[in-house]
Amino acid sequence: MRAVVQRVAWARCVVGGACVGECGPGFLVYVGAGRDSTQAEAVKLADRVAGMRVINDADGKLNLSLADIPESGKPKVLVVSNFTLYGDAMTSRRPSFARAAGFEAGLRLYDVFVGALRARVPGVAMGEFGADMKVESLADGPVTMLLGL
Repeated sequence: MRAVVQRVAWARCVVGGACVGECGPGFLVYVGAGRDSTQAEAVKLADRVAGMRVINDADGKLNLSLADIPESGKPKVLVVSNFTLYGDAMTSRRPSFARAAGFEAGLRLYDVFVGALRARVPGVAMGEFGADMKVESLADGPVTMLLGL
């Protein structure tokens, strides 16, 4: 499993002109599953995202996690599936996605990840798995982390 975690002031995901998920201050998380990814990895990745201390404390240090963000009336996290996190363009201009999980396996692992994250963080919104999505966000910091298992 791989994830790109970006701290945002807000984010939203639009499919076919309609907003399907949005969050207020918190994280925009792009998550992808590889052919060899497991459910245990999905749970572990969700735990790492939930516990990441990349939110500024009163002294301006990256020391707080999602649990420390005050409720805003909107979810704290927007999770967007992204199989292209397993794209390999090191030897070609056209990426290979041979290491990405297939649709069914990717969907199962995405659902496991989201379920595990929801167990740890109240307020998790989702994009639409496999859809052509338009994602808008306002980066905060910017703070962007790459996670992989």
